Amino acid sequence: MRDDERHDEQHDTLYSIGELARRTGLTVKAVRFYADGGLVPPVDRTPAGYRRFDVHALARLDLVRTLRELGLDLATIRRVLDRSAPLREVAAAHADALDVQIRTLRLRRAVLRAVAERGSTTEEMRLMHKLAALSDAERRRLIDDFVDAAFGGLDANPEFVAMMRAAVPELPEDPSAEQVDAWVELGELVQDEDFRAAVRRMAAHQAAERAAGDDTGLHTALTETVRAAVTAALAGGVAPGSPAADAVVDALTAEYAATFGRPDGAPLRAWLLDRLEIADDPRAGRYWSLLGTINGWPAQESLDEVFAWFTAALRARTGTAR
Repeated sequence: MRDDERHDEQHDTLYSIGELARRTGLTVKAVRFYADGGLVPPVDRTPAGYRRFDVHALARLDLVRTLRELGLDLATIRRVLDRSAPLREVAAAHADALDVQIRTLRLRRAVLRAVAERGSTTEEMRLMHKLAALSDAERRRLIDDFVDAAFGGLDANPEFVAMMRAAVPELPEDPSAEQVDAWVELGELVQDEDFRAAVRRMAAHQAAERAAGDDTGLHTALTETVRAAVTAALAGGVAPGSPAADAVVDALTAEYAATFGRPDGAPLRAWLLDRLEIADDPRAGRYWSLLGTINGWPAQESLDEVFAWFTAALRARTGTAR
């Protein structure tokens, strides 16, 4: 038999629902369901009324099975088969949807790992999943709300406020349990009314200083000077209230006097102590530490011990009790 004759014979062959099932590997029930739904229309019927299908039905059933395994709904599959929806566009849209599902599953896995590691309660697990599942826009809005509550209506340092707004938690596609844990803690922290009030006190102090003429930015160089001097004192075992700390305090207050254009003396030291005590909230350092964990930033050296020493040294010399 010639190839063209074999080809014509193949196209003339008609199949029953049972034969389609055997050839495609689908169940008879599934083939009948697709046929009843019009996805695989018959081309003929037997005298007894049984449906018959041609070779094109085999190809359509194979495509239907593939698209169903990929998760497409029947309405979408119908549009593909009717060519009212290009398969390329359908595939692209479905791939995007799968990306969202994959990200959701990864977040759930990370939440479950965090729960397993910390032995969370059911309520904590609910909160962890709720916070971890926030979109990027929702995470940004959470930080914006916090910054608005802390700095809104105050003429605080614009450079610092801009830095606060720009530092948004960005959970990676496949976050670790530690990152989910950090994000949950950060989410709770920025909604804590007591912490918001503490940050607002810092912001109000900044605004008052700006109104008095302090417009010198974040004082990064000054902070580094304090860090270097106090770290050396700590390494040398110098207690903040000891005579050996006098030289360190004198050098640092002279730096503040030069930076802020104020004479060194008792008023400057009282002002500086007030400034340090207002900023003395370990939760502020924790805020940046949590952000670093979530975003995978390099670990930063904590300055809590440094400024605690400097604050204690100033308090000892101004005779101020806390």
